[in-house]
Amino acid sequence: MTVRVLVADDQDLVRTGLTMILDAQPDIEVVGQAADGTSAVELAQQLRPDVCLVDIRMPGLDGIEVTERLAGRGVAEPMAIVVITTFDLDEYVHGALRAGARGFLLKDAGPELLVRGPRCCHRRCPHRTEHHAATARDSRGRVTAHDPGASGRAADAA
Repeated sequence: MTVRVLVADDQDLVRTGLTMILDAQPDIEVVGQAADGTSAVELAQQLRPDVCLVDIRMPGLDGIEVTERLAGRGVAEPMAIVVITTFDLDEYVHGALRAGARGFLLKDAGPELLVRGPRCCHRRCPHRTEHHAATARDSRGRVTAHDPGASGRAADAA
């Protein structure tokens, strides 16, 4: 099964790099790209990707606002959102998860975690809920991913 991904980031080089890494995977297809939050919401609603990879800081709407509109409380058909950022700030992690994101990645997490994020969010089992919020941390203790099906305890990203 192919995971269809929308990539939203205001930096062209980052957006292109993320797309290249994801498109190189046999089970992932980037179906759209957006350079701002407003375009991300419009494209996501039009294309209905399996997962949206959304930068937290973008013009128009930021990643939290995009997440709220696509996956927040009251959204009839919430989408799977993975929020990405350069900034290792707890308030971004908590804000993204409260808004409805299923995942959170730092941009320097590396290609392995980048491709794991959309895969994990897409495979979410039906018994899992948005209230399961466990984060993975890299070898330096930075937040790198979120597995909504985990037990709620922080886990190390191996």
